[in-house]
Amino acid sequence: MVTNWIARNGQPCITLVTSIDASEQEKYAAQELKNYLDLITTASIPLKTVHDESINESIIAVGKAAHKLGVIAGDLGIDDFILQSSGKSLAITGGKRGVIYGVYEFLEKLGCRFFTPVCEKIPSQTDLELPVLREKQSPAFEYRYHNYKDFTGYPRFAVKNRINGPVPIKEKFGGNMSYVWFVHSFNNILDPEEWFEKHPEYFSMVDGKRIKERTQLCLTNPDVLKLTIEKVKSALRERPECRLISVSQNDWYNNCTCQECQEIDEFEGSNAGSLIRFVNQVAEAIEPEFPEIIIDTLAYQYSRPAPKYVRPRKNVCVRLCSIEACFAHPFETCDDSTRQVKRPDGTSSDFIHDLQDWAKVCDRIYIWDYTTCFAHYPAPFPNWNVLQPNIKAYAKNNVKGVFEQACGAKGGGADLNELRAYLIAKLLWNPDCDLEQHEKDFLGFYYGAAGDQISEYITVLTDKAEQDNIHVGFNDETNKGYLTDEMLDIYNEIFDRAERAVHGDPIRAMRVAKARLSIRWVRIKNDAMLKGIKIPEVINRFFEDWRAHEMTRIDEWVSAETTHRALIEGRWRGTEFYKNWWDEGVEEL
Repeated sequence: MVTNWIARNGQPCITLVTSIDASEQEKYAAQELKNYLDLITTASIPLKTVHDESINESIIAVGKAAHKLGVIAGDLGIDDFILQSSGKSLAITGGKRGVIYGVYEFLEKLGCRFFTPVCEKIPSQTDLELPVLREKQSPAFEYRYHNYKDFTGYPRFAVKNRINGPVPIKEKFGGNMSYVWFVHSFNNILDPEEWFEKHPEYFSMVDGKRIKERTQLCLTNPDVLKLTIEKVKSALRERPECRLISVSQNDWYNNCTCQECQEIDEFEGSNAGSLIRFVNQVAEAIEPEFPEIIIDTLAYQYSRPAPKYVRPRKNVCVRLCSIEACFAHPFETCDDSTRQVKRPDGTSSDFIHDLQDWAKVCDRIYIWDYTTCFAHYPAPFPNWNVLQPNIKAYAKNNVKGVFEQACGAKGGGADLNELRAYLIAKLLWNPDCDLEQHEKDFLGFYYGAAGDQISEYITVLTDKAEQDNIHVGFNDETNKGYLTDEMLDIYNEIFDRAERAVHGDPIRAMRVAKARLSIRWVRIKNDAMLKGIKIPEVINRFFEDWRAHEMTRIDEWVSAETTHRALIEGRWRGTEFYKNWWDEGVEEL
């Protein structure tokens, strides 16, 4: 069998080519391919723009140039790509983002790995074969997003891992699926500070009274509908680059229970009844001017169960939220009935059944899922075994997009966030991927000789939660059964071995020390809250090391300084200092 080569003895054996009318994305993809092939081989692989004349040499044709090898992108979706061999050559082509994804897929087949923005595995091979390939890939979900710092702060890295949600990805790098308003937008539409005194009837009636504080909209008021349509159209005109806009409830309860709203919800068997009817009317009104726009709304808390009769319009997306769920067991098998949501008739439903019900009535479901403890970002979160089965459940139930909400601190977090971010990105592209191999690849390179110990730690953590059937929420304190003194001792012994394994490897030793901060935080917090033990030098050393790793918030809604003060004053969270959990404001560095 004849071997085709990309390079031999550090010398190029192939030429990269783009079309004379290549898009900026195709040009970027080809340049990225050259950069990495040069790194792998130390050869300087030629990159040329080809005209219509025939090519006699071996080539890798990127984008529209693939037609010279008889490969046409055709009706490929924006994220789809093709890798196809032709004789001694290879075509890499696809949609606007797909052609870029195709290049990174090819590089991964050559042994490259894109673990974090500052940790990539690049093989060193002066002799590099050109593999024979024939495959087409399409993502399982049209919308793929999580907000780990390594992705939101490094858009080009997000592209390498095929994240396409509202990360600020430039058009050159393929762009993204962006929102005008993201979620919880009722106050964007009608601010109660501006409107309530003049028109209290625009807002929620709760217990027979219109409320201004933590209010929602009255969804059967015709003036509210009219004003919402006007506001949505105006916002869309200001942001023509966006495809999505959220018309969705605020981040609390207090849905309207006026007679008209309540009658609809009781008829529909869900508080989503009045919401979907309202959003449908907005979607219908904006469609003539904005035929490509999707109106996104939430199925969240009180609106989580699907309605019986009304159906979301074709240009409506329902974003179903798992906030009440247990994250230690797969949705399909968890037996915790306390996490159900009530319907207007007093019956209840769990998350997986709500997902299945929405799948029957909605053509575009997006998910808002949770992957960390928001009260204690460093705390070990035993969700490793549910990532794949839950994302598979989404794909099986007509879900078109997934947002995995993560540690959103600007400085990142300590709970193996880099690994979790990498694995989730892989799953959002292909829920059936070999997750075990992806984890093994990451641990072996990122943590080096300590990779086996980090893997053992994950296993011990998740085994404890499973064996004792410990249910885990998104906002728990650290007094859980998998975080007892006995379990912390076991984790510490594992980390002792991990640190010994990377002694003399300063980069991996730093990464292990960062991961160990999770165990240190829980010990300090539990000692203070459960035993009244607060040792200044231990506490101060923790915060010193936390800052040394350039990490910021420990709690989603307050600064590390406020969390420190709460620890000293014997409070579980710094949010307890405020009337509302959001009062300290967004994070500032």
